[in-house]
Amino acid sequence: MAITIKTDEEIDLMRQSGQLLAKVHEELHAAVRPGISTLELDEIGEKTIRALGGIPNCKNYEGFPASVCISVNDEVVHGIPSADRILQEGDIVTFDTGLIYKGYHSDAARTWGVGKISDEAQKLIDVTRESFFEGIKKARAGNRLHDISRAIDDYIKPHGYGIVRELTGHGIGTSLHEDPIVPNYRKFFRGVKLRKGMTICVEPMITMGERYVGWLDDEWTVVTVDGSLAAHYENTIAITDGEPEILTLERS
Repeated sequence: MAITIKTDEEIDLMRQSGQLLAKVHEELHAAVRPGISTLELDEIGEKTIRALGGIPNCKNYEGFPASVCISVNDEVVHGIPSADRILQEGDIVTFDTGLIYKGYHSDAARTWGVGKISDEAQKLIDVTRESFFEGIKKARAGNRLHDISRAIDDYIKPHGYGIVRELTGHGIGTSLHEDPIVPNYRKFFRGVKLRKGMTICVEPMITMGERYVGWLDDEWTVVTVDGSLAAHYENTIAITDGEPEILTLERS
């Protein structure tokens, strides 16, 4: 495992990249409404990324055909935008996207409701988001990587939700995916020691039912096997001498 430790200058560039990505997610959220297609949302995402001076890092990544992974309802991640996929009142939609700015990647995901959604769907979204913040309480230099994983698992399990195991968080920097792998579930060993200058993506992917997932014939879209709803929340973070810094949340 080759983990890169970033300099303060590199983290500042990643911070700039992350702040641009936060603006992209704001634009995507503002555009969510019944009747809009996922292709239209992808076009908004790509236009915003490029207008901010970034490069979409999802587009053509290992052949992915769009700039934003857009997943609806039982789709966990990597949904391919389509003119035929129209958001409906009561749906939930996940945007997973990132950008490159001055050579450095940022990556983040958000799940939102479309119009009025059920209380159960909103709870799933809220718990998934909160599990991220519970996890990164452990993202401190000197702790172990899987302390984060265990904290996410411990928060999710009492709610009875499934935690996807086939997909994980990851390191990030001048490449979109770097070491280490960051699981969202309890591991029996503690993982590498966290050090100042590590930059990772923590991204719980949570299902309302069983944790099992499968891939559609497009070889990208990951769905829950039992058809239950799924939610996803991700940020790029930097390990510091104190509290972790969330690079992809817009600063007030």
